[in-house]
Formats: sequence, structure tokens, C-alpha cells
Amino acid sequence: MPALTGASTRTRVWIIVLALLLLGGGATAYTLRAASGRDAAAAGTADSGFTLAAGGGTLYARDTATGRVARVDPSAPGGRVAGGPACDRFHAAGGTALCLRRRPGVPARSYVIVLDRGLREVRRMSLPGIPSRARVSASGSMLAWTMFATGDSYARSSFSTRTSVLDLRTGYLVKNIEQIPLTLGGRRYHAPDVNYWGVSFAADDNRFYATVSTNGRTHLVEGDMASWSARTLRENVECPSLSPDGTRLAFKKRVSDGPREPWRLYVYDLATGREHPVAERRGIDDQALWTDTRTLAYGYGGGIWSVPADGAGTPRRLAPDASSPTLAG
Repeated sequence: MPALTGASTRTRVWIIVLALLLLGGGATAYTLRAASGRDAAAAGTADSGFTLAAGGGTLYARDTATGRVARVDPSAPGGRVAGGPACDRFHAAGGTALCLRRRPGVPARSYVIVLDRGLREVRRMSLPGIPSRARVSASGSMLAWTMFATGDSYARSSFSTRTSVLDLRTGYLVKNIEQIPLTLGGRRYHAPDVNYWGVSFAADDNRFYATVSTNGRTHLVEGDMASWSARTLRENVECPSLSPDGTRLAFKKRVSDGPREPWRLYVYDLATGREHPVAERRGIDDQALWTDTRTLAYGYGGGIWSVPADGAGTPRRLAPDASSPTLAG
């Protein structure tokens, strides 16, 4: 075998280096494709053909076993039709859906995913916190969500929330509404412990109701997006939900200082200022959903329940092993 010259040696070295680079590039591309595939699988997008119903009210909920959104249908196997996206909190209205999904890892972060009627992704944001509340206005134009910044329950004495509002008409995002000028007791109010959560929009996409907490007390607040202002209306109101006719609010009222079932579900008349409890006597830690002007739906004990809003009747289970009730269509 003839001896290698210096030139041929250098040629072989370059061939080996080039081969290693190509192999490394292929491995990197494979790794990126695999990671992309894992991300797509983890995203839990809706199955083909699973869309928000158009026309008439159709109840949706998050299936506890799979974490995916399902259409509630008593005639279907298991009482539901699965195939929606994977979400920890879900709400939809006006052909728009809002999906909050916890991301793995520390510190806690979550995806905020905006979906169209076909449950196709329109926008995605990664924000700090743990999903807590999600709401879409009746028109589908205004979105609001609340994340726990620390802690994991409203029952805790110390927790922090971040509530955001997104206007789909302009794309403008308010990452934290804590900076909105607040009037409490007729006076402008400033405090470092102010927290907002549980937004519910009026039909005009401008006015909203929410809970504000400060100095150990919770208040019902009425906000105005156009004037960028908010004022408190009364104490001891959490997670308000405005009725379809805009006349009443369903809300959580604290009735006990203990950690076991501290809240009852109430309805407040905006015109008269009167309130009354509904027939559900168990402790409800949820932002109730109005399925019509007479009926509320809410999560309790791992299932979705319904009760008349006027205080009469008895609670009725709509779906077991489910949460985040949503009426769409």
C-alpha cells in the first residue's frame, strides 16, 4: 500500500470532519423534529371535526380523565363526546374559545391559547402562574383570565393573582389589571395588596364585573374599559358571573372563616341591591355559568351541577368527572 502524502492525509481528515458534521446535523434535525412532535402532542389540539356548535346552547366541559374539552351529550357513551383541546380551564362564547393550560416545570407558567369556532389555534401566549379563571364575552371579542401567582387556592389567607384582559378587535393585551384606577367607598384607593380575579363582561364589551381583594376583604367591582376605571359596589363578593339579560350576578359569598366549604352560591340583583342564596347548600368554589336567565351551572365534587337561580328547586348533576362548564353555540 502506497504511503499517504500530506495532501491526501488532509483530504481524508476533511472528509471525516464533513461526515461528522452531516451526521451531527441529521441528529440535530431529528431531535428538533422529535421535540416538535412531542410539543404538538402535548398541545392536545382538537380532533378533526370537533368544533363549537353553531346555533342553540350546547354545554361543554373539561373531561377530568383526559383533560380535554368534551361536548356534554346524555345520549352519548359516558354522557359526552370527547375530542376537544387539552385545557386546565376553558370557556367559550361568540365563536371564540379560551384555553388555559399549565406548562410543566418550575416556576409555574401556563399557556393562554385563543381558539376559533373550529377550535383551531389563533394566538398563544406563555405567562407566569397557575390557571384559575377564564371568561369570554358574549360577542367573543373580549377575553379575561386569572392566574395564581403564588398559592393554589382562594381559601388560603395569602395568595396573589394576575388577571389579564385581551381585546381581540385591537389585539391589545392588559397583562395585569391591578393598575386600573380604583374607587373604594367613594374615594380613590391605592394599596400594594390589591388583587383582582373572576372577570365577567357585560354585553357592550366595555363594562365588566370582577372581585377585588385588599386589606383582608373582598369587594364586587364594576369596571369600565373605555374610561379605564373601576369602583366597588359591595363587600363579600367573589367570582361574579353576569346573567345573559345583564340584571343579576351569581357569585360566591363567604359564609365561614374555616377552610371547609367557606362559600355559598348567591345571586345579586343589580337594580334592587338584594341578594339570596340558591338551593345549593354545599360549598362552591367556582365561577358559576348562566345556562339561561333562570339556571346556573357550576363545578362541585369533580362534576358539573345545575340549580335554579331563584333559590327554589334542588341541585341536579349534569355531568360526572368534569369541570369548566361552558355554553357555546
